[in-house]
Amino acid sequence: MSRIKDIALASSGEMKIKWVERNMPVLRGIGEDFRRTKPFAGLRVALSVHLEAKTAYLCRVMEMGGAEMYVTGSNPLSTQDDVAAALAAGGMQVFARYGCNMEEYESCLCSVLEAAPNIIIDDGGDLVHLMHTKYTNLIPEVIGGCEETTTGIHRLKAMDRAGELRFPMVMVNEADCKHMFDNRYGTGQSVWDGIMRTTNLIVAGKEVVVCGYGDVGKGCAQSMRGFGARVLVTEIDPICALQAAMEGYEVTTVEDALPLGDIYVTCTGNYHVITGAHMEGMKDEAIVCNIGHFDNEIDMNYLENTPGVSKLNIKPQVDKWTLKSGRSILILAEGRLVNLGCATGHASFVMSNSFTNQTLAQIKLAAEKLENRVYTLPKELDEEVARLHLGRLGAKLTKLTPEQADYIGVKVEGPYKGEMYRY
Repeated sequence: MSRIKDIALASSGEMKIKWVERNMPVLRGIGEDFRRTKPFAGLRVALSVHLEAKTAYLCRVMEMGGAEMYVTGSNPLSTQDDVAAALAAGGMQVFARYGCNMEEYESCLCSVLEAAPNIIIDDGGDLVHLMHTKYTNLIPEVIGGCEETTTGIHRLKAMDRAGELRFPMVMVNEADCKHMFDNRYGTGQSVWDGIMRTTNLIVAGKEVVVCGYGDVGKGCAQSMRGFGARVLVTEIDPICALQAAMEGYEVTTVEDALPLGDIYVTCTGNYHVITGAHMEGMKDEAIVCNIGHFDNEIDMNYLENTPGVSKLNIKPQVDKWTLKSGRSILILAEGRLVNLGCATGHASFVMSNSFTNQTLAQIKLAAEKLENRVYTLPKELDEEVARLHLGRLGAKLTKLTPEQADYIGVKVEGPYKGEMYRY
């Protein structure tokens, strides 16, 4: 039986799902194909992804393909209770509630794994971790899984290197139509959306410190500059740092940015990027938020457990922490993903790219017997996702002649870049 907040919320959630369906045209088309082909007939799928309307539609598409879905969230603050109710009302097994504590969150993860899934769709690696530590007896049922995030892929690659991975995983986040469009363009819009919804403060004219200049950091920096902010970038990687510098951003350290920063956004996927010492040195009422998967990029433990530091909740997902220095900072979404804790995540069309990659990866798992390692989605499938979405934008692709294709050593129909090429 599903465990959700309130089934009476289903009608509101259904409206949200119907709205995003209109704006995920390619995924909608795939769903129609699935009604006929049923590629997942007889398979149980455990999914842990941010449980909002776009994810719900992915679940519906998988169900159209014959999958028996067991659904939970991947973050305590990203579940939309009305969306969870809509899925449950439609007969899906759903275990998720907004604002649950970590014990309840893990219980929900366990509930979907106890269904003995054949395919795992993960976001951050929590399901895979639990399967390898707590539910090893169910591993023979698993034919493989997909990972949606950079953080999760780091965990998977570590398991692969150590020889500990016991079923194949497809790194959906490594697909170009995911990491580039979702992480760069999706994040660029949704981070700003989260900050604006909660603070209603203008970004123009402010100093914004973006920690990390991978795809997510690039998206954040680009959008903030577009809204008139002066953007400072911090980086450990000299190549990423050089990119930032040559795109006109000031590259510095968090320490040197402390007298300047009005808004800080952590985008690294690392640990304690902003420390207690950093927060003590910030300007009064600086805004601090995170877009990485876990809530430890900002040292929330320092705030929660240091004598002399106090918290005042200003409004939902905006907490004013008064520091030992006497100054205050504003933490958004409790240090968790600001775009989902404070808003509704990436735009539907962007997620159509990402979730189309997901469905293709799951077809690969269902159709092929793969070794127990991590895989990248083949380039030709990635290009097909882009091609399908271009058609929805009214764009026209140039076609190679056979002579041109031969000259550059590719097929007329692609793929046009090597597997290692990064856009």
